[in-house]
Amino acid sequence: MMVRTDGCIGALIMGMDGIPVEEIWNPIAQDMNFDIAVAEFSSVVKNVCRLNNSIGLGKLNELTLSTENGIFIFRIVSKDYFLAMILCPEGNLGRGRYELRRAELLLEKELVF
Repeated sequence: MMVRTDGCIGALIMGMDGIPVEEIWNPIAQDMNFDIAVAEFSSVVKNVCRLNNSIGLGKLNELTLSTENGIFIFRIVSKDYFLAMILCPEGNLGRGRYELRRAELLLEKELVF
């Protein structure tokens, strides 16, 4: 997934509790706090999921946050897990979204209880 996506800094399987299940990082991520950012953003993902359901919009599929130093794509797999990909600002967003969707389809049977 990382190799196929230009500008990918990292990819994670993350619990809604902010604890990573699996993660892989590009060496350029060492100087940045992207791992901490994803853990903190997990509460945002969880709250948006809850809000979506409470106002009748249904299940949240994807959430993208764009910052000065990176693009965070979150793909919801189940009520307990989501996938995250972090891209550099000029990274290939379309390819990143595609790869996360593909990973979701491969992992959803494993992560849905």
